[in-house]
Amino acid sequence: MRWIQVLLAAACDPGWGDSRMPPLLRAPLLLSQSLLLLAARLYVAKVFFWSGLTKLRDWDITLALFEDEYAVPLLPPAAAAWLGTAGELLLPALLVLGLGGRFAAAGLFVLNAVAVLSLAEIAPAALVLHQLWGALLLLVWLWGPGAISVDRLLPLSRSAGS
Repeated sequence: MRWIQVLLAAACDPGWGDSRMPPLLRAPLLLSQSLLLLAARLYVAKVFFWSGLTKLRDWDITLALFEDEYAVPLLPPAAAAWLGTAGELLLPALLVLGLGGRFAAAGLFVLNAVAVLSLAEIAPAALVLHQLWGALLLLVWLWGPGAISVDRLLPLSRSAGS
């Protein structure tokens, strides 16, 4: 059971630990980092959540797109549509809250990569946006959601190292 606690702690790690930076700079830099991570989380979550809502708005068109346009590997089109839409609706909510922030960022990063790889042709402007979203998600995945997150409040994130 200890490995489950360690796994949960890693998924909920806010990425806001002790530092060797000078004490005078520590507080303003950590606050700035947390605000920037929050802004990244809110921006990317909005993009993916709205995409999920668009898919729900007209499910028949969504299914047709997954059958004709998106070549998602290893999944039948209907399953890919369900899983993709569920991910676009649930993971952004977790990302906004900073609850399982690294898990949500990793999940959206994979969803973003699959979206890019499954399209036969992607417009250059759309590719640039997907790269931006991927970079922002990678930051949250690697650094954690920051101090302004539910993960920061969880006792799990503090007890894994002890």
